[in-house]
Amino acid sequence: MMVQHTRRQFVGGALAAGVSVLGIAAADGPRHAAWAAAAETAGKPGAKIRLGLVTYLWGQDWDLPTLLANCQKAKIGGVELRVQHKHGVEPTLSADQRAEVKKRFADSGIVFVGPGTNEAFDYVEPEKVKRAIENTKAYVKLSHDCGGSGVKVKPNDLREKEGVPREKTIAQIGNALNEVGRFAADYGQQIRLEVHGSAGPLPIIKQIMDVAVHPNVGVCWNCNGDELKPPGLEHHFNLVKDRFGATCHVRELNLGDYPYQDLIKLLVRMDYDGWVLLECRTKPADRVAALIEQREVFERMVRQAQA
Repeated sequence: MMVQHTRRQFVGGALAAGVSVLGIAAADGPRHAAWAAAAETAGKPGAKIRLGLVTYLWGQDWDLPTLLANCQKAKIGGVELRVQHKHGVEPTLSADQRAEVKKRFADSGIVFVGPGTNEAFDYVEPEKVKRAIENTKAYVKLSHDCGGSGVKVKPNDLREKEGVPREKTIAQIGNALNEVGRFAADYGQQIRLEVHGSAGPLPIIKQIMDVAVHPNVGVCWNCNGDELKPPGLEHHFNLVKDRFGATCHVRELNLGDYPYQDLIKLLVRMDYDGWVLLECRTKPADRVAALIEQREVFERMVRQAQA
C-alpha cells in the first residue's frame, strides 16, 4: 500500500505515531456514518475500505447541501467532486467560501475525498502541459483548503496518431506527475492517476508509474474492461497494486458483466484502506434509493470476500 509523503509537520507526526497517511486520508471525518462501522467487518482484512460517490452522473446536478444530505440518507461516507458540476467547488472560490465548504463537510460527517479533475499531461504542445500542471496545482490548493486529501488527474492519450513516440509521451506524463506530486506533498494531498484513455491499459499505466516514482502519486483503478483481457484481472491488478492511491472507481456493482466480486476480493486480500467510489452511469428515478441499493450490494460483496 502506498503511503503519502509530505514535509508537513502533522504528517510527520502521524508517521512517527505509526499511522498510515493514506489511512488518515481514507478515514478523515470520524463522525460520518459509513458501512465500515459494521461490527461484523471489524478487524478483518478489508475492514477499512470505505464506499463513496463520484458526482458523475448521479450527483452532477445536486448543489452541495443537497449532495451532502443525500449521502447522509444513503449512508455514503465520502464524495469525489467531479469538477464543473453543480456543487460549485472550484478554484475560483475565495478563502471564506473554501472555509464554508470545509465546514459543511465537517458538519455533515461526509468526507471530501477530493476534486476529480480532467487535467492531463499528454499534450503535444508544451504550453498545454504546463497549463495542466498549473491547473492541477490550483486544485491541490483547493482540495487542501476544503478538507480534501487528493486530486484525480488523467493520463489520457499516447499521441501516436500525431507522430509522437509512445515512450516520449509516457515519460512526459510520468515527469509531470512527479512535479505535481512533489507540489501536492507540501499540502498533504495525493495525486491520483485515473486509468483512462488510450494510455489507460494497465501495462502502460505501469510504465508511467515507473517514471512517476514520487511516492505521493498513486493509481486510481477505473474498471474499464481492458484489464479483463488475457492474462486477466488479477495479473493486471498485481501490476499496479503496490502503487494504488486512496481511490478506486467502479460502476453499478450489480449491473453488467464486470467481475466486481473478484475485484473486491483482490482489494480485501491486500487489505486496501482507501475509497471505492461509485461512478454510476444509469439514470434511476430515485438516486438516493439507488445509492442505498449500491451500498447494500457493496457490503455483501465485502462480507463474501472476507468469508
